[in-house]
Amino acid sequence: MTSEQSWWQTKSLAEMSEPEWESLCDGCGKCCLVKLQDYDNDDIYFTNVTCELLDTESCQCSDYAGRHAIVTDCIKLDRNNINEISWLPQSCSYRLLDAGLPLPEWHHLRSGDRQTLHSYGASLRGKVISERFVHDDDIEDHIIKWID
Repeated sequence: MTSEQSWWQTKSLAEMSEPEWESLCDGCGKCCLVKLQDYDNDDIYFTNVTCELLDTESCQCSDYAGRHAIVTDCIKLDRNNINEISWLPQSCSYRLLDAGLPLPEWHHLRSGDRQTLHSYGASLRGKVISERFVHDDDIEDHIIKWID
């Protein structure tokens, strides 16, 4: 990379256009993990189960435009809630840039290739199962500790 800074290094999240904002997503799929909340203490527990719409091979939503109509608890990450969503992974591009940190070397905006995150093991590929194949009563059996 040249000494000239790229747009994601010079703009704040608030200054980014919608296409720029969308292009920041690294495509790891981690925000699409099914999470369970303990209503007694509000603790969040992660599972190795993904939203029914996540393509577990590509780690992309199979119906991104219509996801909120299909999955009613799907959360749209935006400039207004980025700091309120504590369960986003530490590697999340939005979190990193919001904290003034650089994008990882495997991020497609740095590497030029959307497959790089998979080869680095930074995505969910090969690590998860779709909720289409897990009965609701069995979700608790899939609680795991993710290492980010």
